[in-house]
Amino acid sequence: MTTPLLDELPANTTSGGSQQSSPPSRQVSWFDDALLLGIMASLAGCGLIYEYLLSHYAGRILGALEAAIYTMIGLMIVSMGVGAFAARKIKCAFTGFAMLELTVALCGSFAIIVTAAVIGFGQQLPLTIANTLGLPPDHLPNGGFIASLQTLSAYLPYVWGVLLGLMIGMEIPLIARVRQSLSEAHLLHNAGTIYGADYIGAGIGAAIWVGFMLAIDIQLAAALTASVNLIAGLIFIWRFWSKINHVKLLLIGHIIASVVIGLLAVKGPSWEQHFNNLLYKDHVVYAKATRFQQLNFTERLRGGGLPPVYNLYINGRLQFSSSDEHIYHSFLVHPTLAASARHDNVLIIGGGDGLGLKQVLKWQPKAVTLMDLDKDLLALFKSPPADMPKRLSDALLALNGDALNDPRLTLMVDDAFNGVDKLIQKGQIFDAIIVDLPDPSHPDLNKLYSDLFYRKLNELLSADGVITVQSTSPYHAPKAFISVGKTLTAAGFNVKQYHHNVPSFGEWGWSIGSKMGKNPQQRLAAIDNIPVPEEWLTPGLIHGSFEFPKHFYADIDKIKVNEIGSLQLYYYHLAAWSENEVINLF
Repeated sequence: MTTPLLDELPANTTSGGSQQSSPPSRQVSWFDDALLLGIMASLAGCGLIYEYLLSHYAGRILGALEAAIYTMIGLMIVSMGVGAFAARKIKCAFTGFAMLELTVALCGSFAIIVTAAVIGFGQQLPLTIANTLGLPPDHLPNGGFIASLQTLSAYLPYVWGVLLGLMIGMEIPLIARVRQSLSEAHLLHNAGTIYGADYIGAGIGAAIWVGFMLAIDIQLAAALTASVNLIAGLIFIWRFWSKINHVKLLLIGHIIASVVIGLLAVKGPSWEQHFNNLLYKDHVVYAKATRFQQLNFTERLRGGGLPPVYNLYINGRLQFSSSDEHIYHSFLVHPTLAASARHDNVLIIGGGDGLGLKQVLKWQPKAVTLMDLDKDLLALFKSPPADMPKRLSDALLALNGDALNDPRLTLMVDDAFNGVDKLIQKGQIFDAIIVDLPDPSHPDLNKLYSDLFYRKLNELLSADGVITVQSTSPYHAPKAFISVGKTLTAAGFNVKQYHHNVPSFGEWGWSIGSKMGKNPQQRLAAIDNIPVPEEWLTPGLIHGSFEFPKHFYADIDKIKVNEIGSLQLYYYHLAAWSENEVINLF
């Protein structure tokens, strides 16, 4: 058995130091070495993108919780470790690597579209059976095998994640063996060199995902990523043709896969969108993937001369329905402005659809600032694109009254947490602040419901102004609802909470706060009319909305404030809504 010291000696030197006449050992050529390291870096980027793709799909299409996205990444990392061990069973590293890249390319390109097809089929099956048998709408067959299929289909992305993780984990050991086999001498830094290429490639993959792939269709992104695996396999076959077993069959396989992946790149996005549309009860008339979210507009036709009902879903969750959005936005806006001493200068955070803005403009403000993160969402409701059906674009502009083009409006495309700092730096003060953000179903959203964020808003609100925050459902998520109110209180506001039924959402709630003087409920108790055109809301409905069941606040002392960094509200929301998160689109 040799010692480490002897292993470090040059190959042509004995332990006694005498020189030998044997020729120098063959080393890996610079070309082959650069090629292998370049392939490894490219594949590392692909592996990271596959993690993001599957996590992204779970979050946007299935409406999965953020914890499930982290689970996806964790599962793939563990699977990669198992794959690294399994690579030892592959006898020929050259043949194994060429076959592996062909398999990864096919699995990576099919993962999204197959998942979409299975999930869409599982959702449509009950409707198909009911229509075939003439069953009434309240007798859909949703139990037994169908329920199991729907539940299992939601976990299909994770199955793909484990499968791809196993194969991606085999890549580094195989490349290391290939690189070593090309040299007669021991490659002292073989592992370190390959891992260096792997880490750099993963970083480049992350940059490509953030800078490019987030803005394109997810199936197109999958096909483009798979094509890199395929190209890597073809280059490997070309360079090491003589060392690969069954090389002609593998070459034919790569050529066929090239055609298939090309087809998936061209036709796949429309096929995938068709399968995704099966998740919705109504017909999807327009869909768009922005940098931050997946937008789906559905249309439900009604007879009797009634206008269609249009719904907007963001990442699989209903954002509004044209049939009752006026109820939600009336309760969000009018109590706020009715309780405020003035309404000359109003700040809206979120609400990029302009529906809340429409209600604000009824109060004839001198200036309104609306801050939203997604410029593509704003563009859809400000100037609908040419590829949007005209009936939909006309309906959207009618719904928001073309409010986003009002000359009194200032649009800020910014993350609210940092954007409000810019307003503070400018010394701006607002008579009323309306916070219309999505529920805190994501850790990044949680900070926009934190005590620190509300203290920032306190600096922006005039002394006699009022702030209102949409606060999720007091019925389905009472702890989360109460926590929002307590967090506003901790930020220095005198807070009251109110609620009302919005048919599309069920019972919904808001938190309203003032800085000085009477609390908002006391201020609103004095009103006997709403001084703006309003067809739904009445003073009586406002007064009654502050009433809650007898023991609703019985455990308020046990509910915590959402301090910045605590994720407390996120956990309350997670616990309350987890049963309804997966494919809850009907």
